[in-house]
Amino acid sequence: MTRILAYRFSAFGDVAMTVPVFKEFLEQNPGVEIVMVSRKNFEALFAGVPNVIFKGINVDDYKGFFGLRRLGDELIKEFKPDYIANLHDVIRTKILDKIYRRKGLKVFKINKGKEEKEHLTDVWNLDKVQLKKTVERYADVFREMGFKVELSQKLRPVSEHKSGIGFAPFAQHKGKMLPLEKSFELARLLAQKHTVYFFGGGKKETETLESWESKIPNTKSLSGKLSLNEELQKISELEVMISMDSANMHLASLMGTRCVSIWCATHPYAGFLGFGQSEDDVVQVKDLSCRPCSVFGDKECYRGDWACLEEFSIQKVVEKI
Repeated sequence: MTRILAYRFSAFGDVAMTVPVFKEFLEQNPGVEIVMVSRKNFEALFAGVPNVIFKGINVDDYKGFFGLRRLGDELIKEFKPDYIANLHDVIRTKILDKIYRRKGLKVFKINKGKEEKEHLTDVWNLDKVQLKKTVERYADVFREMGFKVELSQKLRPVSEHKSGIGFAPFAQHKGKMLPLEKSFELARLLAQKHTVYFFGGGKKETETLESWESKIPNTKSLSGKLSLNEELQKISELEVMISMDSANMHLASLMGTRCVSIWCATHPYAGFLGFGQSEDDVVQVKDLSCRPCSVFGDKECYRGDWACLEEFSIQKVVEKI
């Protein structure tokens, strides 16, 4: 059995995107095992994936060069890998790469396409094109090792019984998130015909969604009430998920649930559309040449008016549903 030690520590959505890649890679390469090293609280994402061993760590326990050297030594001692797959390529993982190379291990790392993404998000670039999907960038790491992997880009439903609509109106950055009054109105319109379940996390989001539940009949807030395992189970039972360009889109992909995704300052061209999700289910403001102005939605609006958020028509989402 060939053993690959892979690591990616954040962000939640990016780690979730590794799962369908691992599944298909391991199905096509039965003599391989992956040890995935990531944050402890991401463990449920990898539950039940054959030939994946999840190693959860607390990143704060391994600070600085000496902390990372200790982590590197512990992982080698415990797992004795044949190859190293750096699926993150940040300072922390670059240091781990160096440690492993010095020990004579073969290290392969993701090409994140930094320059292409900088060009894509240049507001003066009017010739924007689709970049390689992130899931293909993950698969490329294994291809470089000499393995074959063809990604199907097809959803695999986990549950046969599906009902209701999931709605995750939050995202980490303002540029990825509809104004809350628009999201509230969208929920109100959808709840006239469908049961709508709200997804979120953290105190503030939970308070907001509980207040929406009390104001809109036929809605239920699940925010702060479910473990990650339970949340995934619920997503698998939905007819459709509505999500910003955020982790919930990728959780829907994991569970084989179709997702209508909302893109504001960001754009599917950057490669972050959920695995198996259809471009036909993408909703965005057309004819804004400044989009995407960032890959993660974390920049201030270049125009100053946040047109990608303010001009967004929720009616488009209602029509998709």
